[in-house]
Amino acid sequence: MFKGRSVAQKKAIARALVDAFIAADGKGQPSAFNVVFADVEKHDWAVGHDMMNEKYPDK
Repeated sequence: MFKGRSVAQKKAIARALVDAFIAADGKGQPSAFNVVFADVEKHDWAVGHDMMNEKYPDK
């Protein structure tokens, strides 16, 4: 994930991911899941031949 999201945004993402896994499986407790965020600079990420800092320049 690109750098720049706030702690509150990451908390919301973690909650949504865990809730989706539990809903899809039909069981489980949130405490059984770990969500690790890896913030990456756009210039350190490429998809195919495309550098993400070129594809998504800062505005």
